[in-house]
Amino acid sequence: MKTLFKFLIAALVVFSQVACNNDDDSTPQKGEAKLMVHLTDAPGDYDAVFVDVQDVMIKYSGEEGEVSLGEIEAGVYDLLELTGGVTVLLADHDVPTGRISQIRLVLGDNNSVVVDGQTHDLQTPSAQQSGLKINVNQDVEANIQYEFILDFNVEESIVVQGNGNYLLKPVIRASLLNETGSISGSLFPIGITALVTASNNTDTISAYTNADGEFYLHGVPEGTYTITIEPDISFGFAITSIIDVVVLQGQITTLGEIELDLL
Repeated sequence: MKTLFKFLIAALVVFSQVACNNDDDSTPQKGEAKLMVHLTDAPGDYDAVFVDVQDVMIKYSGEEGEVSLGEIEAGVYDLLELTGGVTVLLADHDVPTGRISQIRLVLGDNNSVVVDGQTHDLQTPSAQQSGLKINVNQDVEANIQYEFILDFNVEESIVVQGNGNYLLKPVIRASLLNETGSISGSLFPIGITALVTASNNTDTISAYTNADGEFYLHGVPEGTYTITIEPDISFGFAITSIIDVVVLQGQITTLGEIELDLL
């Protein structure tokens, strides 16, 4: 009798598992992906550039349409402070799977540029309504984290108009951290301000050093690069080049401490 009872229990368990599996097969769950959006800066020749980020939206291809990421780290950011490896995490949310065609930064009204100590309004005629559009064309799958770096090219994004006003026409490069590499290093003597550029036949990525002379280039596509270091001329150091720097996907290429030569 006990043997028969055990057999019936075992059969019931197997039947339940099969039924659950059949239910799962017939009604698959679409799932969600983790999406993180960071903001950093490619340098420009200004004292400060302030952008008022109020929302981050993603636009899907097809029927999914456009979705706001909701609660984000909204605020006014000085793009020129996002150097030396500093980024701002704007959003970290679960999103529906699908193909994302664009990421959009929706700006508020408090945007400005500082030139020679003078603050000027930075006009953004369409950004408040439709957002600064960054094409990504990325498929996102369930249970995978996608971490985007938005590299705001300040030098190319600000246009001086004939009437002396300043217009924001954004040039923003988007890259996935897990599909690119990075380059880091520091300069000696400590505290030298310099423009650091990695370039090859297809890509050019730049950043300024921070107050400690450290630099970090995000979102560098895999390849071999020449690194050019251009110190601020007021420091009296020569331009330095480092050739054949190899960058691998998902890895940080560390150049260590680089000693600069005097002019």
